[in-house]
Amino acid sequence: MTLTTIRKKIDRTLVTLRVNGIDRRVAVRPYDVLLDVLRETLNLTGTRRGCDMGTCGACTVLLDGKPTLSCLTLALEAEGRSITTVEAVAGGDGLHPLQQAWVDTGASQCGFCTPGFIMTALAFVEANDAPTEAQIREAISGNMCRCTGYVSILDAVARGAAEVARRRAEGAYRSPVEPSAARNGEA
Repeated sequence: MTLTTIRKKIDRTLVTLRVNGIDRRVAVRPYDVLLDVLRETLNLTGTRRGCDMGTCGACTVLLDGKPTLSCLTLALEAEGRSITTVEAVAGGDGLHPLQQAWVDTGASQCGFCTPGFIMTALAFVEANDAPTEAQIREAISGNMCRCTGYVSILDAVARGAAEVARRRAEGAYRSPVEPSAARNGEA
């Protein structure tokens, strides 16, 4: 065994990450960011690598119900917290209202930014039943799209929020955000 191989094995710490409601044991190095662990170790590739500097929002996941840039979050910081990725958004009954609104409005063009927008918008609509356009603009201001011009994205968030509110009022809404995060007022 080479010294480099030994260091790689020693450098890693076993942690338990709660991802999409499932506890996953992974070995991480102190400098591993959550994005790399999700994509490369757990094979959850819906979360996208964009700028690697925290400016585009493509890597957004929910950490305890709050939008978080996974390219800037150390995996060790996520231990003991609830991580929700875009893979958990659609349920057994089909697309989440936000995802359906994205389809209906044509908010995705190339689609690269869509997972990050969906995660940011999800946290927003979980906390806002009837948002104004100004509130939506503020909520998604950390996400960048190079294709759409944002009009269809704003419309998709508004439609998704309205449908979530309607389903919630009927008692038919199932949140993809882990209940413990929502109960703590963090969603």
